[in-house]
Order: sequence, then C-alpha cells, then structure tokens
Amino acid sequence: MLKEFKNFALRGNVLDMAVGIIIGASFSTIVNSLVNDILMPPFGWLLGGVDFENLYLTVKTGTPVGPYISLTDAQAAGAVTVNYGLFINSIISFLIVALAMFLLIRAINRLQEVKKEKLNETVPTSKDCPYCFTAIPIQAIRCPHCTSKLD
Repeated sequence: MLKEFKNFALRGNVLDMAVGIIIGASFSTIVNSLVNDILMPPFGWLLGGVDFENLYLTVKTGTPVGPYISLTDAQAAGAVTVNYGLFINSIISFLIVALAMFLLIRAINRLQEVKKEKLNETVPTSKDCPYCFTAIPIQAIRCPHCTSKLD
C-alpha cells in the first residue's frame, strides 16, 4: 500500500496539481492584500469614510452592551454579528481571482488555437510547371508533360 501511494504521489499530474495549489494560495494572499489594502480604502473614502472591514450588524449584544466602535470591539465583547463588510471584501477578492483566471485561460486557449491552425496548415505536395502550367509533384526536377528542367 505504501508503494502504491508513493507511485500515486510522484506522478506528474499530482505534482503539477500540488504546485498549482501552492501558487493559487499565494496568489489568493496577493489578491486579498490588493482588495483590503489598495482597492477598498479609496472606495470607502469615496463613500464618505466607510471602513468595509467594520461594516457589520449586531444580532445580539455582548457585555458590555454596545454600540461598538469596531468589529474587533464587538467580537471582544462577545456580541453576535453579521459581518457583511468582510463579505463584500471576499466577493471583490473572488471577482478579481475569477477575472485573472478567465484572462489566463483565454490566453492559453488562444495559444492552443494558433498552434492548431499551424498544425492544420497543409504542406503543398504539388507545384505548377512554369512552362506548361501543369500540376506536378513538388520534388520533381523535370516536368513529365513538357520535359522542361525545373529549378
């Protein structure tokens, strides 16, 4: 059983998948930073100084009783909250990752189409004799119809 697992784990597909997962996780970290640290602060500022990370609804207050200044204060007090600001950040992160994946897959598909087009291009098998204009095999050095010597 150990030998079978080793054979499975060392297959090319599994290693490729592991590399993809690791790169995807690091890409996700970069996108989350882009959303939380670069995109959302200007959006919040344009919307009148809203901090999306602190947008929440209090379902049940904790001790001490709110209002709470931030989500961290509400959670520290034991309040039950619906964190819709964090959800908005997650949606924006997902959309950025989905857009990046779409653009990557689109580029790969275009490259594959170009490769298929090049493979589908037919290599000519005949040429025309410049003297009698008859189709002859491309390797011919003399025309079988007019016996002219070809270059």
